[in-house]
Amino acid sequence: MTTNSQVTVLGLGEMGSALARTLVDRGYRTTVWNRTATKAAPLAEAGATVAATALEAVAASPLVIICLLDSAAVETVLATIEPSVSGKVLVNVTSGSPGQARANADWARLRGAQYLDGGIMGDPPYVGTPNVTFSFSGDRDAFEAHEPTLRELGEIAYYGDDAGLAAVEFLAQVAVGYEFLIGLLHTLNLVNAEGVDVAKFAQRVAASIGGYVPLVNAFGTAISNGEYAPDLGSLNVQAALMDDLISHRESLGIEAVRMREVKMLMDRRIADGHGDQGLSSLFELLKASGPTSPTSTSGSAHAEGIEDHGRTPSEPPH
Repeated sequence: MTTNSQVTVLGLGEMGSALARTLVDRGYRTTVWNRTATKAAPLAEAGATVAATALEAVAASPLVIICLLDSAAVETVLATIEPSVSGKVLVNVTSGSPGQARANADWARLRGAQYLDGGIMGDPPYVGTPNVTFSFSGDRDAFEAHEPTLRELGEIAYYGDDAGLAAVEFLAQVAVGYEFLIGLLHTLNLVNAEGVDVAKFAQRVAASIGGYVPLVNAFGTAISNGEYAPDLGSLNVQAALMDDLISHRESLGIEAVRMREVKMLMDRRIADGHGDQGLSSLFELLKASGPTSPTSTSGSAHAEGIEDHGRTPSEPPH
């Protein structure tokens, strides 16, 4: 048995257990650890080795997958495993910010370890199948060395040496889902207030969603090259429609904050002389509002609950 067939998994919540179970089933010599030791029992029966401490678990394998509740839990565990990380590859699939991923990569590098950050799009039952996608970023040599093992877990994509890029991808993908769904809920509230069958309306919306695919691609292209065609029609025309959308909502006492934001941005863009452009051009105003530094980190003071990362559903992930 080669060292590449030895893997440690830290954290045995639903996702961590699914990762470990897949590795055991694929013939990897898998060592597991969890703060609540009873969660390791099913894996022990399946053939995994249960370590008494996280430090002992890390010492057992060259590849260590970390799958915990949150970044605070990761910080807590990293402090306990520090004496064993030199020469190891740490793969952290716990959800966190890009800044936290970069800080973890620096921490690992200073201690002689290689670091990969990861995001998971999918549910625990589908680990080991193409229905789960893992995004990775960080040490390229580490990724290439362990890519066959990581592919056992599902579809994988590598986004580059910057350890924060996998978190950017994951959080942005999740955000798209929530932005869409909260807007949908407000709209369903509007439809319901008008006495329309909400279930049937939702079916009609579902049938039309595919039409947004080319629009999403067009927005990406427009923003990349700075050429804003009248995608949904010119802003001059769309602005008038926004007034109708806002008044309709407010006549029923339905939330209209987002519609008012869109109208305000449209009016500003038109006033700047760009009324012939489309909705995608509002990006120029959003961009001008000032992004935060890509290297900033967010702190966390909560360090309890080291069981699992809890961010797996794909419809949408959380």
